[in-house]
Amino acid sequence: MNVVNEMEAYFDRLWPICRSITGEGLRTSFKILQEIIPLKLTEVPTGTKVFDWEIPNEWNIRDAWIKGSNGKVYCDFRKNNLHIVNYSIGIHTSMEFEELNKHLFLHSDLPDAIPYLTTYYKENWGFCLSKEEYDQMPKTGNYEVFIDAEHKIGSLTYGELLVPGRSEEEILISTYLCHPSLANNELSGPLLTAFLYKSLIEKIRDRYYSYRFLVAPETIGVIAFLAEKGAHLRKLLKAGLVVTCVGDSGSINYKKSKEENTLINNVVEHILKYSDYDYSIRDFSVMGSDERQYCSPGFNFPVGSLMRTPYKEYKEYHTSLDNKNIISFPAMEEMVNLYIDVFKAIELNRKYRVNQLFCELHLSKYDLYMDLGKQTMRGFEIDDLLHFLSYADGSMELLEIAEKKKKSIFNFETIVKICLEKNLIHFVY
Repeated sequence: MNVVNEMEAYFDRLWPICRSITGEGLRTSFKILQEIIPLKLTEVPTGTKVFDWEIPNEWNIRDAWIKGSNGKVYCDFRKNNLHIVNYSIGIHTSMEFEELNKHLFLHSDLPDAIPYLTTYYKENWGFCLSKEEYDQMPKTGNYEVFIDAEHKIGSLTYGELLVPGRSEEEILISTYLCHPSLANNELSGPLLTAFLYKSLIEKIRDRYYSYRFLVAPETIGVIAFLAEKGAHLRKLLKAGLVVTCVGDSGSINYKKSKEENTLINNVVEHILKYSDYDYSIRDFSVMGSDERQYCSPGFNFPVGSLMRTPYKEYKEYHTSLDNKNIISFPAMEEMVNLYIDVFKAIELNRKYRVNQLFCELHLSKYDLYMDLGKQTMRGFEIDDLLHFLSYADGSMELLEIAEKKKKSIFNFETIVKICLEKNLIHFVY
């Protein structure tokens, strides 16, 4: 099975599961993901203080519906798990429509869409439905309301995996898992992250950096992770990316880390600049996903977010229309390759120094000069080799050297490899 088909198969298995920031739906989803990426799961108990936050009670739901006096069922959770406001309390009662209406939520602009809403930190309950479904409900009379859900002392689950390199310095790949049946805004992130792990293992075998993968409930899960690993990351985190909204076929969007001059910002901008992608670069803002936790006061980590169409910028966002119809699995495979290019560039981007301190190298002596009539050799241009050797004095990173030549860093990949093999240069770091 190729990558595209494999992604789709896992998507189909994960899609119907009702997930939240805690609970069995979340754990079931992790078990499926572990078939691709061997995440180590951590359970953070209810009531645990994590900075200014506290892990809430665990939530599990089995069923929910509204039944009219005519016997018709409305807002059936089993037909669409977005029908329930996530984290609703359990309830079984009867009430008039006027009272019920206070607990019904629609999307004002999309009449055929069921909105996605939550009530994580306040005890409440509610149902979400499309305007079309709402219009079918009699506006008078009695309704039976049933939510079979429980809040209990339990835990929050997150998964992580460290893929070691020669260095203890880390590259972080972080995504969230906590939404029910949403495609681009939920499943695209953990699916891409899992397949990115597979691709990293296959394509970057000789790794200088260590790579830490994190899959956690959005916001509270990352805060819990930072409470445990924040001090460690302050010492060792080199760069990071938050993976979200990577499932559609829109243009590429990169949201920069809050600190401007960071390795991750420079590398991603460089890669996109010398690519064929239609792309845009965005400044950091506090509205977004988990990059705001990584870039929060006290941490301010070099973590950006590499996406396609960002959250809130496509009309289906946080509704039932964010489904498989807007997902392009070939585009997701393309995103995996883009992420790999970013990591390859990070691996390649070192400071190099020519071992001979004075004067230009006699290239013919090392079989590195072009034959008569040839402008290229061994996959690189002689001009690029001369440019690299001229600036390889240990003061510049390869990214800077490439930018001076107005070329991609990958134009110098073979040059660096050959020069290392011939012992003409060495790493400064």
